[in-house]
Amino acid sequence: MVFERETIKHGEPDEEEQTPIEEDAEEDGADEEDEEMADPLETIRQKCEQTAHCMHAQERLEACETRVGSRSRTEEDCTEELFDFLHARDHCVAQKLFRSVK
Repeated sequence: MVFERETIKHGEPDEEEQTPIEEDAEEDGADEEDEEMADPLETIRQKCEQTAHCMHAQERLEACETRVGSRSRTEEDCTEELFDFLHARDHCVAQKLFRSVK
């Protein structure tokens, strides 16, 4: 095995050369993107956002955002409503996610 040492002085090199192994890996990566599995967390989050409790919290958040966005000068923010929505969604996700994780 031979290790090449490359010293970089004053920043990054102008041109990076790729080895044939790196080029093959990039070509294979395009095929993997097509076959990539969906993240179970995102899938479960989307399903949980459709539950009645989450939809109610999301409606309150959207109403707050509309109210705050319509005013030019306000100190109000929607932090409480955002946390309520995230808490409701994460509570639902926690119950379902760990059933699908092996």
